[in-house]
Amino acid sequence: MTRLLLDTHAFLWWCEDAPQLSLKAREAITGNDCLVSFASFWEIAIKVSLEKLRLPAKPEKYLPEQMSLNGFEQLKISLRQMMRTAALPFHHRDPFDRLLIAQALEEEVAIVSRDPMIELYGVMRIW
Repeated sequence: MTRLLLDTHAFLWWCEDAPQLSLKAREAITGNDCLVSFASFWEIAIKVSLEKLRLPAKPEKYLPEQMSLNGFEQLKISLRQMMRTAALPFHHRDPFDRLLIAQALEEEVAIVSRDPMIELYGVMRIW
């Protein structure tokens, strides 16, 4: 099994069984060990507080339930990973995506994401 990092939208779409999640992404998530970054939890919390995202339950209940239900592993954010973002070119300006890219580079894992900009950093993207 390979370890994969789920982009925030891929994680949420998996949890919701949303049709936006590609078949290739579904197969990859099903057959591998998946990580969800603390950066994604932070992004979700911010979007919920700004009312740009609605979840079926409060984030503090929903996110741990989904992590446990799906057997996903939490990926903490290290100082090394945060500092790696400073060295990244500015192909991508979104701070959450930049941190996910840095984590993928540091952890040497692919990202499950619909965002093709990720590939500009030399990160393998599954979609």
